Amino acid sequence: MDKREEPLPDEGAILPDDRDVGRDQPAREAETELDEDDRLRPRFVREVIDLAEEGEGEAARERIGRLHPADIADLFELASSDERPILAAVLGDMLSADVLAEMNDYVREELIDLLAPEQVAELASELDTDDAVAIIEDMEEDDQQAVLEAMEPEDRAAIEDALSYPEESAGRLMQREYVAVPEHVTVGDVIDRLREDVDLATDFWEIFVVDPLHRPVGTCQLSWILRTPRDIAVSDVMKREQTLIPVDMDQEEVALRFQKYALISAAVVDKAGRLVGMITVDDVVHIIQEEAGEDILRLSGAGDGDINEPIAMTIRTRLSWLTVNLGTAMLAASVVGIFEGAIAKFALLAVLMPIVSGMGGNAGTQTLAVTVRAIATNQLTASNTLRMIFREFRIAAVNGLSLGVLIGTGTALIFGNPLLGVVIASAMLINNLVAGLAGILVPVTLDRLDVDPAVSSAVFVTTLTDIMGFFSFLGLAVLSGLTAMG
Repeated sequence: MDKREEPLPDEGAILPDDRDVGRDQPAREAETELDEDDRLRPRFVREVIDLAEEGEGEAARERIGRLHPADIADLFELASSDERPILAAVLGDMLSADVLAEMNDYVREELIDLLAPEQVAELASELDTDDAVAIIEDMEEDDQQAVLEAMEPEDRAAIEDALSYPEESAGRLMQREYVAVPEHVTVGDVIDRLREDVDLATDFWEIFVVDPLHRPVGTCQLSWILRTPRDIAVSDVMKREQTLIPVDMDQEEVALRFQKYALISAAVVDKAGRLVGMITVDDVVHIIQEEAGEDILRLSGAGDGDINEPIAMTIRTRLSWLTVNLGTAMLAASVVGIFEGAIAKFALLAVLMPIVSGMGGNAGTQTLAVTVRAIATNQLTASNTLRMIFREFRIAAVNGLSLGVLIGTGTALIFGNPLLGVVIASAMLINNLVAGLAGILVPVTLDRLDVDPAVSSAVFVTTLTDIMGFFSFLGLAVLSGLTAMG
């Protein structure tokens, strides 16, 4: 067949490109250093660290050079604090901005402390604004100022502007590198600008269309630009409906908007409605993971829960919550003390009462976890709170009744005391109802008071279920005359 008569490739086919030959070779070589879950093999990590410690820098660099920046960042995280400075010295200029951007926050802080301000400034200048801010924002004020002074005026101004916004806000998260065009230009004008302007952003998926006051009025995806004739006006092909992100919006709310509206990128606007930046989905994926993990750890009082967090900081965080829990445990114990006489007369009460409080605590934790997640994802709002309370009440009633019948029947048969079975069954039902209501009412109330429900809800719920479990079981035992049988 004549070459000119060769059929065109099917839609979606990938055209061969000689430039791609060998491009994936380093990646294939690196596959031997990764396991089936794309984690660095322990043997490889140990070999690289040993080479660095023995002064075999070239051999270590050769091994490390085959890795993706994210895997190099993992290598640093897997090394101990004493080994990281040696690895950094061996890497030299291979310790790139991309590696720092992928690195754990605590590990990155350790490495930045080893670098001169000029080196940090150079690395930060190579990153998008949001990644550069992530590196600089946690530095000590003096070190931060030294790095900013070492940066180019334009880069320094962008970083300082980002740092002026609250932490974990859209202003900190956004990229200032974006593509915006006036609405009166044609598609051909846009294509020419994209090809000729060397200062444009390098990574973007859509173009923002702005009015004379630089307020976004629409967006155009790159695919639309490429498939539209050159003489068509941008205003005729742009999408006017768009999701705008206020610059001071919390990053968790930003993530929820991306999730709800399936966004790839979104314009960030200031209080006057002017376009000041954009947020992309790759940043939001990181936020979703960070916020989800943060809420889970806060429920347990474990702080950040990062294995690279300094030990002193971890101890301080955990100990503070354990101290609070100690106080609530003493409060629950005081309830048991009220019925000391009854327990002395009927020793079986001491054996069975932890079952009631423990099951109540588990039930409360289940409801609490569901509620906190629903609040975090905007599934639980003022519009459906009452309905959700009744829903959890019904669930708690059915679960409490079922568990009550099981434990009551078992207790009556094992100990040969039907009244004891009725008492523990009734206490189980009561405590499950309390657990279900507390699991939803406590976080909802804290949320209405602008207190993070993930931080302190667990303490309140656990305290309520312990106190009510002991009080209902021992109180019913006294009221029923069960203790008089002792």
